[in-house]
Amino acid sequence: MKDKVFIIVNTGTPEKPEKKYVRRFLSEFLNDYRVIDLPWLIRKILVNLIIIPFRTPKSTALYKKLWSEKGSPLLIYLNNVTSKLSEKLGDDYTVLGAMRYGNPSLEHLLKVIKKSTVKELTVFPLFPHYASSTTGSANDLIKKNIDVLSNTPSVKIIGQFYSHPAFIEVFANQIKKYNPHLYDHVLFSYHGLPLRHIQKSHPEVDYATCNCENELPAHGTFCYKATCFETTRLLTKRLNLAEGSYSVSFQSRLSKNWLTPFTDRRLEELIASGKLRVLIVAPSFVADCLETIVEIGDEYRNLFKQLGGEELTLVESLNDNDDWTKAIVAIANS
Repeated sequence: MKDKVFIIVNTGTPEKPEKKYVRRFLSEFLNDYRVIDLPWLIRKILVNLIIIPFRTPKSTALYKKLWSEKGSPLLIYLNNVTSKLSEKLGDDYTVLGAMRYGNPSLEHLLKVIKKSTVKELTVFPLFPHYASSTTGSANDLIKKNIDVLSNTPSVKIIGQFYSHPAFIEVFANQIKKYNPHLYDHVLFSYHGLPLRHIQKSHPEVDYATCNCENELPAHGTFCYKATCFETTRLLTKRLNLAEGSYSVSFQSRLSKNWLTPFTDRRLEELIASGKLRVLIVAPSFVADCLETIVEIGDEYRNLFKQLGGEELTLVESLNDNDDWTKAIVAIANS
């Protein structure tokens, strides 16, 4: 391993779309206190005795839909970007791809680095917006291992990059390929979070009256809801989208007590208002995965057509785009 190491990190994926692998992945993921922030005993009982037995068969079926002949798209894109970054950063760097949950394991890589003579470590969590259950969890694991890396004098963890010009440019260019002005409406769909997570981050804020949707408020730097709306403002400005031709929603909810408006409900409203051709963008994902390919591309598209919609088109994410690789380097160096 070289003196300089650069690690990119995404959430994770099961090794195979089979029940035992999905169960193992869900167990690691859902037992993280950052994901389900309940007291230890309650979390263990809820996750291991109720959620995992219930969700494993359903999740396995979804992963089977997602899987390609080459495997999990999230892992394929991670490996491709890792290779491209290695070429771009040159011989001075060892570039590694890791998953917070599952394999290749971030925790395992950090333990390997701990035994090496690495002098400079850069870790880039691939999450545009800060959330306790994504960036926060990855940071916890990194810092836990870095604390004992006495032989690592230089450590850099890249934070959220939702407003970085390089990210906005590359995502706007991706959207432009789909001619957004030709659609009746553009819907920006972000991964949802429990309201409890949002309120916990900023207990002083009344989210019933907060103006996050219209401006980045004083508390907004690390407010997931506020930063999602800010990303939309930056992208729509770059794309010259007219006010009223786009909106924001949140997907992947597990209960009614999650960020609203919900994407499926918003699609129903759009059809009711005569918006029958909709372009949907998911800027909280830099790589296509279960939430984009299956949830939006399959489930929401079927719902949209059943309700009378004509066309629901998903903008492909950044994936292993060459310009995205350049943007990663630009963000890391800023």
